[in-house]
Amino acid sequence: RDHVQAMQERKALHTLLAKRQEDLPPRRMKDSYLEVILPLGSQPEIREKYLNVHNSVRFGRILEDLDSLGVLICYTHTKQEMQPRSPLSIVTALVDKIILCKKIIHPDCDIKFTGNVSWVGRTSMEVKMHMLQLHDGDYSPVLDATFVMVARDPENKRPAFVNPLVPETPEEEEIFKQGELNKLKRIDFSTASLLKMAPTAEERNIVHDIFLNTLDTRQEGETVSFRSRKLPPSSVWMEDAKLKGLQICHPQERNIFNRIFGGFLMRKAYELGWATACSYGGSRPFIVSVDDIMFQRPVEVGSLLLLSGQVCYTEKNYIQVRVHSEVYDPDTREHQTTNIFHFTFKSESEVPQVVPKTYGGKYPINALSSQL
Repeated sequence: RDHVQAMQERKALHTLLAKRQEDLPPRRMKDSYLEVILPLGSQPEIREKYLNVHNSVRFGRILEDLDSLGVLICYTHTKQEMQPRSPLSIVTALVDKIILCKKIIHPDCDIKFTGNVSWVGRTSMEVKMHMLQLHDGDYSPVLDATFVMVARDPENKRPAFVNPLVPETPEEEEIFKQGELNKLKRIDFSTASLLKMAPTAEERNIVHDIFLNTLDTRQEGETVSFRSRKLPPSSVWMEDAKLKGLQICHPQERNIFNRIFGGFLMRKAYELGWATACSYGGSRPFIVSVDDIMFQRPVEVGSLLLLSGQVCYTEKNYIQVRVHSEVYDPDTREHQTTNIFHFTFKSESEVPQVVPKTYGGKYPINALSSQL
């Protein structure tokens, strides 16, 4: 449909918004539970979309599907029986964690996604999703994912209230408590920025050790220049472990709000992250986990999307890649950050150690190493 006309029609849905959260009926976790089958085995005609060159499933496509499913689960949680259309705009705020327990996802076996709302704030919802694949008649686990979605008004301009969640069993109460803890951890993490807080003693020691290990002491005289640096054996400077990409945001990738679909952004960032890990390690990398994908601002149709992949930390055959996404406005020549992605890969063989050369490159080391 014409997106301009659709957005005009959505304005009329403002009258259906709840004035208070207390006016909305509470929901149970099972009320939002969904199961969705991706029939790769039973419908071969759809395999081409998911197939990669290694005869496995493209993980970027799985990220798109998880994003879509997370939104659908939230709409199921907030659905009002008497309303033919939802007044809410559900958007992805954060991918908290995705953990994989399988190295290979087979392209010729059915996949099952399950999930439900696991925690609710006033305008936000945490969604836990699971992916399983059919083998010998049984579904075995592949990954677990935790997304945070937020509800906005029909025009996606202001926060909107969502139905409260009521745990029914001790197990559900523990899941709900964990969701609350996850929220507090995210708040603590956001306040730990180097721009807001000085490095901890442990972080200062790590930075100092890195500095000493890269200082060139083989200089004449007694004075050692801090500018003279040497690369340790079997290492690569962090500034030399980068890849960049450009994406023109066409209308084909837009959502109902006439902005670029978040799942598409995740897929493009993952593919650049994979390529960064592949070129750095020299062999095929396998995705292990996805952490802390933050959606800071929407991406408009027609934007020039600039993606920068950077190897930030390595340990044995593990590679941590950070992908920074920004939009460029050719009229104003301004750059604005839209997303930050963190991917952990495992290479087939041990990889060189990545070494920061500047002050700004050193501080992510401690936080990234803890994720491994």
